[in-house]
Amino acid sequence: MKTNFFFMSQYSIGLVIPTRNSQATLSCILQILKNSTIEFTTLIIDSSSKDQTISIAKSHKAKVIIIPQADFNHGATREYARKQLDTDIVVYLTQDAIPVSADLIELLVKPLIKHDDIAVSYGRQIAHQGANIFEAFPREYNYGNNSQIREIDDVAEYGVYTFFCSNSCAAYKNAALNEIGGFKSVLTNEDYFAVADLLQKGYKIAYAADAVVKHSHSYTLWQEFQRYFDTGYVRAESPIIQQLVGQAESRVWVLLLLY
Repeated sequence: MKTNFFFMSQYSIGLVIPTRNSQATLSCILQILKNSTIEFTTLIIDSSSKDQTISIAKSHKAKVIIIPQADFNHGATREYARKQLDTDIVVYLTQDAIPVSADLIELLVKPLIKHDDIAVSYGRQIAHQGANIFEAFPREYNYGNNSQIREIDDVAEYGVYTFFCSNSCAAYKNAALNEIGGFKSVLTNEDYFAVADLLQKGYKIAYAADAVVKHSHSYTLWQEFQRYFDTGYVRAESPIIQQLVGQAESRVWVLLLLY
C-alpha cells in the first residue's frame, strides 16, 4: 500500500467488517482493498461463522475476533469493535458492500481529515446489476452524484434526512464518538442515532459521493416487511429525534427501504 496524502499518515485508521458466513463476498472485498491508497488496520468481528470466513480473513492478514452469534447487536458489536482497534478513525463496511475501487477508504476518510468539524462521512451505494426496484430505486434516490455536508441547522430543509447515514459504508472520528458515548445497543439504525447525537453536539456529516460500494439485497416481501417493522419500531422508541425534526417529510418512507 502507499499513502497518497502525507497528512493522512498522521492518523491511524481502522476498518471493521462484521461477518457471518460471508465467504462469498469477503475475499473480494479484502482483495480490492489490498491495493488501498492509504494504510489501515482491518478487524473482522465474526459471529461464529460455519464456512471459510475466518480462514479467508486470516489469509488477508486481518485481525479476527469471534463472538457468539446470539451476542451480535448492530450497535453494541460495532461499539466493541472500534474500542478494540482504538484508532483515530474507524471505517465500517458490511460483508456485502463491495468497493468499486481500491481508493475507497481514502475517499471516505478524506472529509474527516480535511475538516475539523466533520465527525462522520458515508459513501455512495449503488445496486448490483439485476437488483429489483425495491433495492435499486432507494439507492438512486438517496445516493446522488454530488457530495454534501449537512449540519443540525439543515433539519428545517431536510427533516429526518439530515441524520441519514449507513454503516454499510461509513467512517467516524473515534474522539467524536467517545463524546456521545459511542453507538447505542439497538436492534438497527445505530448509525442514524449516532449521527443525530453528533450533529446535536455541533458536528457535521459528509456524504462522499466518490466513495462507492455496490450494495443491495434480494429480499422477499416478508423480509422487506421485517426491515420496515424493525426500523419503525426502533425509531418510535426514540421520540426525541422525531420531536426535533417535527413531522417528517415523505422522503423518510424512501429511507425506510434502505434498512
